[in-house]
Amino acid sequence: MVLDSNWTGEYTRPGPRLYPHQWSWDSAFIAFGYARYDQKRAIQELRHLFDNQWTNGLLPQIVFDPHFGEYFPGIDFWHAECSESAVCVYKTSGVVQPPIHATATLHVYRHGVDRPGARAFLEEAFPRLVAWHDYLYRERDPENEGLVYIRHPWESGMDNSPLWDAIMLRMQLRSHEIPAYRRVDTHVVSPADRPESAAYDRFAYLVQLFSRLNYDEARIREDCPFLVQDVLFNSLLCQGERDLAQIAQLIGEDPSPNEERAGKTAGAVNRKLWDEEHGTYLDFDLATGQPIRVYAAAGFLPLFAGIPEEQCARRMVERLKTTGFDLGGEGMIAVPSYDPLGFGFSPSRYWRGPVWINIDWLLMRGLERYGYEKHARGLRESIVNLVRDNGFYEYFNPRTGVGHGSDLFSWSAALLLDAMSDSWW
Repeated sequence: MVLDSNWTGEYTRPGPRLYPHQWSWDSAFIAFGYARYDQKRAIQELRHLFDNQWTNGLLPQIVFDPHFGEYFPGIDFWHAECSESAVCVYKTSGVVQPPIHATATLHVYRHGVDRPGARAFLEEAFPRLVAWHDYLYRERDPENEGLVYIRHPWESGMDNSPLWDAIMLRMQLRSHEIPAYRRVDTHVVSPADRPESAAYDRFAYLVQLFSRLNYDEARIREDCPFLVQDVLFNSLLCQGERDLAQIAQLIGEDPSPNEERAGKTAGAVNRKLWDEEHGTYLDFDLATGQPIRVYAAAGFLPLFAGIPEEQCARRMVERLKTTGFDLGGEGMIAVPSYDPLGFGFSPSRYWRGPVWINIDWLLMRGLERYGYEKHARGLRESIVNLVRDNGFYEYFNPRTGVGHGSDLFSWSAALLLDAMSDSWW
């Protein structure tokens, strides 16, 4: 079984060759699958991540296994020890990933067979989740809007998306500004599947900038060319705050601060990120003060958090059905990560158009939430068929179903298990 083969005893590798370390939102998605059949492993998956949290609350994107040195960017490239907040857990990256961890933690509790053990884990995880969300609102929302920003494409989870093209183009780097590095990913999978070298130059530049500024968020905010209020990130934070409020109630804590923040974030997403003309949500570039008018599947994921009003949700579903995303149609395997009618679409290159199981799973659960059962069933069938017919790949060609990227990919297996189970809402 994929999850068993990738289990290390402490965490689950996302992929056996390309991804040997622990990734933050991967582990949360993996925990959704484990919750269906192995509560102890689900808890350990999240606990190992929480045990490497920075003292300021930052939950790192990667926790490195020092036994796997052949990886870029590795421990020595990040220099997390430059931050006073990471002195005890410096074997991590210095960026984050989308905050779906409170949702995963509550899911583990709901499906736990050992109820006392599951409740004990809620009590253990609660202060860590509070610190994580507090860090985001304190350090990434300086105007107190209720929207937090990301400062690196890797923080979106959608590293190579066309969403970031305009910002990447603005970053005109001289040769001395590009750090020396050697990629490993293109020696493991096809280079045609992976981000191009120009993108990696900019990814590496940002990492170097963060370490040079000692991971001081105020200084980073002043100098970083990439500051984006991201739809997916804030939607998951909103749902995470709601789930954190439920956890608070279960363990006898006050849920009102989390309920208030969830409401504030939902209101800000609707007010600032909704695109009335096109019936979807758009990321916002803080450097230009303008929306990023690129149409990706992530723009529909406020449905997962229950953010849009019913009328807006209907418009979103209609757009999914009548555009290149082709929800419920026959021309495309639903739902590609980027609009196939958009400039720069690629059916096989990382985050530039392939189908990703996690995005379709989030959208499936969102459609269920709003009562679009027919469309949710269609997405569930698509997830099952993709994996059954093509294997447990990282992502899939939306025209042919052929798998790309890492094989034996853990969240594809975990979310398949959850997708085949009951509805949440």
